Amino acid sequence: MDGSAYARKSKLETLLGPDIWDRIQGKTVIDFGCGPGAEAIEMALKGARHVYGIDISDRWLEVAREQARQSGCQNVTFAKTASEPADVIVSLDAFEHFQDPGAILQVMSGMLKPDGVLLASFGPTWYHPLGGHLFSVFPWAHLVFSEAALCRWRSRFKSDGAKRFGEVEGGLNQMTISRFERLVAESPFTLESLEAVPVRKLEKLHNRLTREFLTAVVRCRLRPRTQARSNAPATAASTVA
Repeated sequence: MDGSAYARKSKLETLLGPDIWDRIQGKTVIDFGCGPGAEAIEMALKGARHVYGIDISDRWLEVAREQARQSGCQNVTFAKTASEPADVIVSLDAFEHFQDPGAILQVMSGMLKPDGVLLASFGPTWYHPLGGHLFSVFPWAHLVFSEAALCRWRSRFKSDGAKRFGEVEGGLNQMTISRFERLVAESPFTLESLEAVPVRKLEKLHNRLTREFLTAVVRCRLRPRTQARSNAPATAASTVA
């Protein structure tokens, strides 16, 4: 939760696998929800043709631009949108925070080339022991106490007036694995692969029945639904036609 899992490691490679560099080579990439820009800059320096780091926060975008200037990275742009469609969209640690994740999938679809791919990793999901993020003062505290009680507790040291999980800085949409699968099924994407990575110390207990409670992060690969249809084998009827 504090980022120490990525100390002296590439967060991109840790979350998306070592083949991430092959996937972005010579490609136009969007880092959706780029934050301070570290991953966008890393992809730009490691072979992407151009990277667009997009975020809704002006503060993060300015930080990211300064980081790019200091690194001497020329093939990265930080803005609130991209000026061209992408071959690859990368989304890290974001789907549990979007206010309307279904709408975000629609937006991502419009930013992606028809033969592109969306690579996403997010977590902890809602039923993880620390799925409440700040509200998980002990494992599963966010499930034990009510939303109202936890927001009252938070108001002792935060003055933004948030009364719902979704109103805190960054937002929490109570994302579960099954909810994400339903959202994808209703979206312009098809789920090519999904891996529920278990909490390391509880790996032996991790299975289909326990995954909502014992998954550390979800990593997945999504393709545009039109692409999936074009890759489908021809049926007898279509062959005759």
